[in-house]
Amino acid sequence: MNINKNILNPIICALDTTDLLVAKKLVSQLSNTVGGIKLGLEIITKHGIQIVSDFAESGLPIFLDLKFHDIPNTVAAAVRNAASLGVDLITVHANGGEEMLVSAVEASREFENPPKILAVTVLTSLDNNDLKNIGISSTPTEQALRLASLAQKAGCDGVVCSPREISALRDNMGNNFMLVVPGIRPLGFNADDQKRTSTPQEALKSGANRLVIGRPITNSSNPRKAAENIVAELF
Repeated sequence: MNINKNILNPIICALDTTDLLVAKKLVSQLSNTVGGIKLGLEIITKHGIQIVSDFAESGLPIFLDLKFHDIPNTVAAAVRNAASLGVDLITVHANGGEEMLVSAVEASREFENPPKILAVTVLTSLDNNDLKNIGISSTPTEQALRLASLAQKAGCDGVVCSPREISALRDNMGNNFMLVVPGIRPLGFNADDQKRTSTPQEALKSGANRLVIGRPITNSSNPRKAAENIVAELF
């Protein structure tokens, strides 16, 4: 199965492992099956940011999910460093505020082929009680809408949101705002540590642009086949 990974295939495989050899093997297996790979905190803090160039050789779009959250100048510098590696998507925390978001966007636009800046709204591991515990009285959907509006105003290309917020965000943000969605679980898979999940089909139907899927693919005895099965259900 050879799918146009840049346009048609919405699946981004999350390489949530610290084993570099395992991660590289997965990328080799999935190179013509998924639409991108996500490199996050686990593998980057273990092996360093320089490994991004190794994965870039696969030709797959790279989603660098480090969720930058700091003062504006620091985040801008971090975005420049990440963009110089040729990644396609970079995450920052929307909670960092408008000035930080604007700084991230402006830093990315310094590059000829700028990465898309995605603002993280409400983590998929949080529910109403979790938000209350950190002093937020809004529901996850209300908070996601508030933060997405801030991100759009700041010039971000889109947001990361849970499947439960897709419809509301799509209705309010319009069709040109990118929604990247983790917490995707095909039928028959456990939610694990995520609380606001959905199936791939439900997420796409609601208006998601990209689906971040990890364990249902990476924990499979045949990751390529697992990815192909999910793609087949979508198309």
